[in-house]
Amino acid sequence: MNVNESAENYLETILILSKSKPVVRSVDIAEELGFKKSSVSVAMKNLREKNHITVTKEGFIYLTNSGKEIADMIYERHQLLSSWLIRLGVEPVIATQDACRIEHVISKESFEAIKKHIK
Repeated sequence: MNVNESAENYLETILILSKSKPVVRSVDIAEELGFKKSSVSVAMKNLREKNHITVTKEGFIYLTNSGKEIADMIYERHQLLSSWLIRLGVEPVIATQDACRIEHVISKESFEAIKKHIK
């Protein structure tokens, strides 16, 4: 399950959008991330080729099992790390930004240790 940070961000965004929207489209992702639709289209093609998403003929984007697994992992890391940093006294905006960077590079072992320590 080796994917780059950009792919992880796209998958996480699809997951988050799917929680509040009945369907997710490229335009929704572009709007959420502040990217050009053309950039998102290229990324969606790459994710589709890696079987992390499916796209219907109507343009609706769905996570596959592998895509959901990655998105869930990144989302959990983001939520836990940002809330932990906030509890440590870090400003919420900074905590969220730092969590977004940390979530992509932290090892599974270190994340599990932090998670165990927090809970």
